[in-house]
Amino acid sequence: MHPAPDDTVVIEAWLSEFPFPDFLEPIRERAREFEKAHPGHRINIRGFSYQELPDAIARAAAAGRAPAVATYYAGASQLARDARAQDGSPLFVSVEKAVAGRTEILGEAVVLDDFLPGVREYYTVDGDFTTMPLTLSTMLLYANTTVLRRAGVAAAPRTWEDTTAACEAVARLADGPRHGIAWPVDGKFLQHAVAQQGAPLADAGNGRHGRATRIDLASDAVKAYVDWWRGLHRAGHYLHTGVQEDWAGTFRAFADQEVALRLSSSFDANYMVRAAAAAGFDIEVGVLPRNGALPCAGNWIGGDSLWLADGLDEATRDGALAFMQYLNSPRAAAAWHKASGSAPATYGCIALLEEEGWFDAHPHHRATSEQLELRAGPPEAHGAVLGAFHAVQIVFMAAMEEILAEGADPDARLARATAEAQGHLDAYNAYALGTGPETPDCLTVRI
Repeated sequence: MHPAPDDTVVIEAWLSEFPFPDFLEPIRERAREFEKAHPGHRINIRGFSYQELPDAIARAAAAGRAPAVATYYAGASQLARDARAQDGSPLFVSVEKAVAGRTEILGEAVVLDDFLPGVREYYTVDGDFTTMPLTLSTMLLYANTTVLRRAGVAAAPRTWEDTTAACEAVARLADGPRHGIAWPVDGKFLQHAVAQQGAPLADAGNGRHGRATRIDLASDAVKAYVDWWRGLHRAGHYLHTGVQEDWAGTFRAFADQEVALRLSSSFDANYMVRAAAAAGFDIEVGVLPRNGALPCAGNWIGGDSLWLADGLDEATRDGALAFMQYLNSPRAAAAWHKASGSAPATYGCIALLEEEGWFDAHPHHRATSEQLELRAGPPEAHGAVLGAFHAVQIVFMAAMEEILAEGADPDARLARATAEAQGHLDAYNAYALGTGPETPDCLTVRI
């Protein structure tokens, strides 16, 4: 890269590099377009492994060289909130505060109000739309409708109760799949199930109205989900592969028609549809089944979001903000959706995709927007903002393995899991507040 002229506004953007070929190339194309539309601006994009990026940002900030824009994976949002500049002040500022009510910046329309309400609420912390989504996913249902029709099931299930009934119908087939359903033993499904029921995982408004200091993995919402999951397994309907986070194994089970239903990420939509076509069965992609006794309050959201560094000079700040708006403009967001599978998150993007006939040609992508629109609230239900989140998920996954594989008593095992998770949260908070070890084990960042 050639050195920029002295009067060029250079914006350093450090972004998560997920493990897909040329993952960030479409974003680099958008950066080149932005530079062409805004002479005198240069966007320097650097890609990092999403696990390594928080540490890289922390080291750069300590040396006074933090990027203007950086992404953090959604589960690492508390790390972003706790990141500090060289002088000890918060490294990042709320995007909403920096926009300061403007409707355009450098001619780029501000799109904060165009995000789907559930997405906006998910990224609202301390009352502000704090960080703008870049890559976004949620959980969906994938159904082998060829098998379901043979079993007399007319529609893909939308509730836990419907799912159990569909699995029972599949089990009655003489030559049907060995199991009704599969999904990985992964803590993100717990997060989604609890959010759907409108229950918090943590105090302080699920960590959205201050620092979360207490966690509960034994709440009524957690127990309801675990009891349903355990019941499917004990009845022989749930395929337990015995491997935690077994996304590949559950994918193969669905593709090989060992199960009729699979719960998985919206990022899997293209792969699942191709697998169904290759195997010769029909597929429907639907919303994630929920507790039918309650309205759907909120959703788990994955992916990463754009954080804006505080203390930038005005030209750099506005250039960074304008680029963030550009990345979420309808045309740019639609292109990112098509390239990466990232969920359309604004009404403008969805309308453009509809106008282009994208959803007519790719109906399996419609369910993602429908899922994200399912949110009866309260806003605090949209997933916790929590330190040591991956360590907490590991604790839950270990508990769930014992409940499924060893028949552990759910109440006792979840109570122990809560105590273990609390220990990780306490260690993280001590680290963040400067009263504990510099690098506690709970700092690991994982999807």
